[in-house]
Amino acid sequence: MKKTILLIFLAVFVLMAFAPAENEKPAYLLYTQEGETITYSELLKYVLENDLIFFGELHNNTIAHWLQLELAKDLAADTTRTTHIGMEMFEADQQILIDEYFAGLISQNSFEREARLWNNYQTDYKPVVEFARENGLKVVATNIPRRYASSVFGEGLEVLESLSPQAKQFMAPLPIDVDVTLPSYKNIAEAAHGHGGENLIYAQAVKDATMAHFILLNMRLDDRMFHLNGSYHSNDWEGIVWYINDAVSGYNIFTINTITADDILNVEHDGLQSADVTLVVPSTMTTTY
Repeated sequence: MKKTILLIFLAVFVLMAFAPAENEKPAYLLYTQEGETITYSELLKYVLENDLIFFGELHNNTIAHWLQLELAKDLAADTTRTTHIGMEMFEADQQILIDEYFAGLISQNSFEREARLWNNYQTDYKPVVEFARENGLKVVATNIPRRYASSVFGEGLEVLESLSPQAKQFMAPLPIDVDVTLPSYKNIAEAAHGHGGENLIYAQAVKDATMAHFILLNMRLDDRMFHLNGSYHSNDWEGIVWYINDAVSGYNIFTINTITADDILNVEHDGLQSADVTLVVPSTMTTTY
């Protein structure tokens, strides 16, 4: 009898010790498309198996930016391949500034003063850039200069043809094909309630096509590209991913999406279908702007 009571006591103790606490508040969870949670170590294992990794972020999400830095560190530690970091946040004509800064030819102050940095660069992107610089990783400026995307929004795709040869080197080769029937582009148009018409889609597409172009341009045999971009540029394997798959075949591609939820322990299954793995962050998490 005493032995039975002791075993029951031990069983209850173990259950209490390892059961999730009612007030547990995880800062994030990682979900597969099937709705299963995975650990960071499992995510890293998946990522290491791929050639192109797209981390779709919410631009002001602190957890997403922290996780990007951690993945960059662990990818760099894998010496079996050369890891490059591609960034939507830098436009192609800024590549020379990045290269000069990384080579020690210009100061950090000069780089940051001239590079048209996003407002949240210091908190959200600088840690990744500085890690890359200090560890010999190449940072690739993949986006089209915003002045040209703005011109497309105002005047249509045809405006790109009138640009100089020097300007055209900072974008995908022309003409750029755009499938306006892609669900992601249709959703953009619907969200804008018709404002901008098809030019709104074209302005998004020239960004996607250009990012795909510069990603592929910087890929060599056994290279790996870790690309940081807004989720809408890679969700549902459209956007950048669509242009890559349209141009070449054979790359193993892995996508991550970032969403927020009031209760990250209970996420609707439909919200997990836009990427291979979804990073879910509490909606109350601090943001950078």
